[in-house]
Parts: sequence; structure tokens; C-alpha cells
Amino acid sequence: MKGRLLDDSIKVEATLLHEHVCQALADPKRIIILYLLGDAPRNVTEIAEALDSPQSTVSRHLKILRERSLVKTERDGQQVVYSLADARITQALDLMREMMLSNLREQGRLAQAMGANGKDAGAPDDARRAGDPALARSKPRPHRI
Repeated sequence: MKGRLLDDSIKVEATLLHEHVCQALADPKRIIILYLLGDAPRNVTEIAEALDSPQSTVSRHLKILRERSLVKTERDGQQVVYSLADARITQALDLMREMMLSNLREQGRLAQAMGANGKDAGAPDDARRAGDPALARSKPRPHRI
């Protein structure tokens, strides 16, 4: 048998990864919050303004991120300031974005090839857009917001 056997520790770690990280990343606003906090610690009002979202919604997202240990808090007088618990989360997000863009570019190349052969019917819109030469040259923007 090629490769290593799937042992119980990997199964446990995969479950924990899903529960603690993947579920926290399930909402795009929480991903944006992580990028915002990667730039600088912020209070809930600053985050709400940056997201153009109600403070109550942002507080709910921050609660989830805090429960999953992705953000930490520090009291500054009467304000609570949020920051990343581990800066590597934005590196992991950047890596996933690079993978996504790479996949979209490949889909775009396939869609263009199919279109050249008169077979592009049914190609996903994202794949067609990914075939755009400007997008093909682009890299994910830095995580600065």
C-alpha cells in the first residue's frame, strides 16, 4: 500500500480542525475580520465601520472567532480591543486564496480551450472570467484591507 496509513490521530485532528477553524471561517465576514485584525488590533466599533455592518452582527462574529481561539481580547479602559491570537491564520488564508485563484485560472484555460473548439456551453461563469488575461496575470491581493 502506497503512502501512510490514516491513523486515529489524523482523524481526531481533522475533526478538531473542522470544529475550531473551518466552521469559524464559514462566513466571509469573519474572514475579512481576520484580515482587518491582521493589519492592526481594533475595537468592535472600528470593525463594524470597516465592514459597514451593525455592531451587534460584528460582535456575534467576534464571539465565534474568540470561542474558536482565532482572536484574543485585551481591555483598554472601557473598550475591548481584538487582535489575532496567531498571525499564521492570515498566511493560511492567503495560501487558500492562491490555490483558489490557481484553480480558477486553470478552469478558465479549460473553458477557453473548449470555446475554441465550439464546446464552451455550460462552462461556469467563474471559469470564463478566470480565463481573462488580466486575471491570469494577477496574484491574490495582499491581505491588507
